[in-house]
Amino acid sequence: MGDKPAEDVLWRLDDLYQGGSDPQIEADKRWCREQAESFAATYKGRIAHLSAPELHAAIRHYESLSETAQRLLAFAYLNFATQTQNAQASALWQSLQELGSLLQRDILFFELEWNGVPEEDARRTVSQPEMASYKHFLEAMRRYEPHQLSEKEERLLAEKEPAGAPAWCTLFDKVLSGLRFGESKRTESEVLSDLHRPDRETRSKTAAELTEGLDSVLHILTHIFNTILLDKSIMDRVRSHPHWLHSRNLDNEADDAMVASLVEAVSSRYDLVQRYYLMKRQVLRLEELYDYDRYAPNPWMPEKAFGWEEAKQIVLSAYQDFSPTMAEIAGKFFDEHWIHAPVLGGKRAGAFAHPVVPSAHPYVFLNFTGTHRDVMTLAHELGHGIHQYLARKQGLLNSHTPLTTAESASVFGEMLVFRHLLQHTQNPRDRFALLGSKLEDIFATVFRQVSMNRFEDAVHNARRQTGELDTERISELWMSTQTAMFGSSVTLLDHYRTWWSYIPHFVHSPGYVYAYAYGELLVLALYRKYLEDGPPFTALYLEYLEGGGSARPDELLRPFGVDLKDPRFWLQGLTVLEVLLQEAERELQACEI
Repeated sequence: MGDKPAEDVLWRLDDLYQGGSDPQIEADKRWCREQAESFAATYKGRIAHLSAPELHAAIRHYESLSETAQRLLAFAYLNFATQTQNAQASALWQSLQELGSLLQRDILFFELEWNGVPEEDARRTVSQPEMASYKHFLEAMRRYEPHQLSEKEERLLAEKEPAGAPAWCTLFDKVLSGLRFGESKRTESEVLSDLHRPDRETRSKTAAELTEGLDSVLHILTHIFNTILLDKSIMDRVRSHPHWLHSRNLDNEADDAMVASLVEAVSSRYDLVQRYYLMKRQVLRLEELYDYDRYAPNPWMPEKAFGWEEAKQIVLSAYQDFSPTMAEIAGKFFDEHWIHAPVLGGKRAGAFAHPVVPSAHPYVFLNFTGTHRDVMTLAHELGHGIHQYLARKQGLLNSHTPLTTAESASVFGEMLVFRHLLQHTQNPRDRFALLGSKLEDIFATVFRQVSMNRFEDAVHNARRQTGELDTERISELWMSTQTAMFGSSVTLLDHYRTWWSYIPHFVHSPGYVYAYAYGELLVLALYRKYLEDGPPFTALYLEYLEGGGSARPDELLRPFGVDLKDPRFWLQGLTVLEVLLQEAERELQACEI
């Protein structure tokens, strides 16, 4: 296979622009500025008095401007993500963020004025036939009304936004993407991948090198994190959000009580995590399982590296078995070069799928090294991509999904690949290895994310109560919330104390992480329904994905009989997870150790 299994898998951003110096970029920037001025000149001060047809025309104008602006931003970010140390790419990304801020400043009156319309008048307007396609968009916008400031204040905040949290996020990306670990000067993606190696000495050395590298910039990362915490506390205070997670819940169209019940349900079943890791310690024949042993491959898992073509065929076959339509869409990402896969110096770590804009198509970003986990990541991000591709038909303003339901297609894709592999496996040891790998993925998605939510909850509240937090205090909060999950099943060594510092979600998207648990437990429930209903479920599922963000999550999920407001729903998802764990326990009993 070679050391770089996906070295030629590079995306083509030509569908957006012909490189960073494409003159169309400057032309589109001018057009956006002109359209923002035109939009303001035409509609400012009039939103409350527009008829339904006039308001529909205004929204179409707003959507057209937003689409071009987001195309520019998407290209600049995708271009930057693969070469964060390139000065020109960084400058373009910064300039487009500044443009986006100025555009937002000039058109934010639309949201402010719409939210100022009396409730009865607003309800009458959105009920008109002309507004059917934008009904949810307009209704959802009004949930922010209690937290809005005056137009003057909102314009000022929008104009200074590029110098606030986004600038610190960019610095975070630059610091970590430029960091090299150990004598071999590996990237973050490479060193994190080595924590999954079978050799324990390698894992131990990798943990030490990861810690040493992070320690070299820990003063910077601590300062960045404190600044993000402070920025959010200020914004929450001036916008009158009652607690640090409230704004995220609003974005996710999720009730505070529902999120609290999700977190409580998951944290009440940490015993599932501990049961599994006690089994893993037994299989690895270790007297004690350390933090760097958590991702050690099961010794019964075939020791092989997946080539890119093999990974591609596994994922496409799994999607094909479920839905030829989804497989066809996934195939476009490979055939039309919508994926960037190799590990490169200066490329940011991690993986994501970017929706771009409906008039173009999504792109998938990976750091593929050929591991079993990388195959699952490919399935995950293609699930996002398929969801984003199908939702394009809703248009820009209705295609965006809350973070909670945005994870449903990605996690479902992982489940399809897992079951596809398990169906072709008969040996008890091989089956246990596959089940164990899947359980670890679910634990990472459900339990680890909720434990990180508990860390964020602790650290945001501590920052607001006591002021700036030093590295030691942040590390104490990190260790206490992680230890609560693992109990005595995993020993967290001292070096683990600072591993909060490289997790991008804490910086880029405060409060984001519980959405993973939400999505995973939702998928477990939906997958069970698929096994019960068969082909009729598939058609219903595609309709759900096509719905994008055109309705509230509970409305989109209603055809499946899902009640997100019922606390028992989350426990049902955890019951499905326990069944998987019991299946693994049975397979282990059939094995000779």
